[in-house]
Amino acid sequence: MWLRLKDNSFASLGKRPISTIRPRDVIETVRDIEKRGALDVAQRVLQDIGRVCRYAVQIERINFNPASELSDVLKSRKVEHRASLPREQLPAFVKALSTYEEKGRLLTKYAIQLLVLTFVRPGELRGARWEEFNFEENIWRIPAERMKMRSEHIVPLSKQAIEVIDRIRSITHQYSLLFPSERDRNEPMSDNTMRRAIFKMGYDGTKPGKAKANPHGFRATASSILNEQGFNPDAIERQLSHMERNGVRAAYTHHARYLDERKNMMQWWADYVFGKTI
Repeated sequence: MWLRLKDNSFASLGKRPISTIRPRDVIETVRDIEKRGALDVAQRVLQDIGRVCRYAVQIERINFNPASELSDVLKSRKVEHRASLPREQLPAFVKALSTYEEKGRLLTKYAIQLLVLTFVRPGELRGARWEEFNFEENIWRIPAERMKMRSEHIVPLSKQAIEVIDRIRSITHQYSLLFPSERDRNEPMSDNTMRRAIFKMGYDGTKPGKAKANPHGFRATASSILNEQGFNPDAIERQLSHMERNGVRAAYTHHARYLDERKNMMQWWADYVFGKTI
């Protein structure tokens, strides 16, 4: 949060006493971000400013929150379907990824590899902490507060995922986060880091034979392939951490033997994508 505020609001608001900031000042800051086309960032910065000002109200530094009730001023974001990689292009992508360190940061390569292997949401991966991993059972427990659905999510780890995590450990074992930011080790890597890396590999939609891809799209790719292979749709949906509306079906998907089915599925997926070893 602080890094985002520093990059996007300190120039206009950072040196001013908080008691002098008015709603119009916050709006101008948000508008400047929107002019860059960064509508998602504008929304998050508005939320961040609101949190800071709310705390200032609580400790009686200011009397009101100048960022409250401003969500209506944000520009509407166009609905963008997340680009996913076609099955036939996955082998070439994996091959290109294997040498990504020649183009960029090694830790970014490992992050994308682990993302493909686990197909969690990008934000869930970026915020991964060492304390969440059980290497005796080879599972990753993502706590409810970090999940979109606000329910703990168990991710079975394939042999290849463990191999990648061991390589990550050699780089970031001294930090709480597996993927800390280069600028602030207490914050996760930027939400654009993996996207930029994928585009740098040529998967930006402008190269022949290379579809546009983004980090979130690997979830759709995995779901499509696993369904085509005949895996249990319930197991796939549970692995994607999709909320099941049917109560009886939801109870089934949380059954203990269901986790074993997902473990087998995740190992098949790892073997299919990367082979027996990475």
